[in-house]
Amino acid sequence: MEGFEHHVRRAHPALRPYLGNLTGYAYRGAPLELHRGLPSRYLTIVISLDEPLGVAWPNEPVEKFQTLVGGLHSTAVRIADSPNVAGLQLSLTPAGSRALLGLPSGELATTIIDLDKLLGVPAQEVGERLRATPHWHERFDIVERLLLESWRDEPIGAPRAELGWAWRRLCETAGGIGVQELAGEVGWSRRHLTEQFRAEYGLAPKVASRVLRFERAVSRLKARPRTRLADLAADLGYADQAHLTREWHAIAGCSPRQWMTEELPFVQDDNRTEVAESGV
Repeated sequence: MEGFEHHVRRAHPALRPYLGNLTGYAYRGAPLELHRGLPSRYLTIVISLDEPLGVAWPNEPVEKFQTLVGGLHSTAVRIADSPNVAGLQLSLTPAGSRALLGLPSGELATTIIDLDKLLGVPAQEVGERLRATPHWHERFDIVERLLLESWRDEPIGAPRAELGWAWRRLCETAGGIGVQELAGEVGWSRRHLTEQFRAEYGLAPKVASRVLRFERAVSRLKARPRTRLADLAADLGYADQAHLTREWHAIAGCSPRQWMTEELPFVQDDNRTEVAESGV
């Protein structure tokens, strides 16, 4: 692979409760033969700027998407068998799922759906406009305008306040708070919290905690690739390095070292452009 472009914009202030960063990517040369779509606190929207993107769950066949929405999940998806070299990716919060898509994130958990099927013609049109626009800042402007125009000020069927609190606490602590303690904070039984949380978000609180701790581990290794795994395990509350490695195999399908060898150099050595604020 000859190189990798990575462009990032912080979302418009009005969208930040619902949207993480907007990211554009482009490979200069052939893309990776295999890339892992790792679980995180966000749903994912991808709009291809050229060929359809090939995506598959473990042990499932590859499906091709020009635009897609991926729900919250606890195991990595495989991105492969695709000539796709450029696209735009949005990180959508569970609140954003209701506000933009009109659905609780639980209805999209562990699924990948064509965005056009949820949004219809506007998604097709924005994809065409993005592909006809050569500059990343203009592409980001197009997407933000679409979101600002279509956003629901009062999301349909907002979740109970207790669930919003539980989600925020898990995110704030990177899964460091126990389910029993969390249930006590919201005044519910552990069983009731687990049932309601899974219905809203698609993951049980304990599973969400594992994903959030894994997400923090990924972030640490991206920022400091030479971190000793034993130190990382201790910092994040894993029992030991072996526990950290088992979790990586269960979630990413490989060891931390294998992931770093196969994918991390391309994150660290990319041609990165930070677009600090919205242009809209």
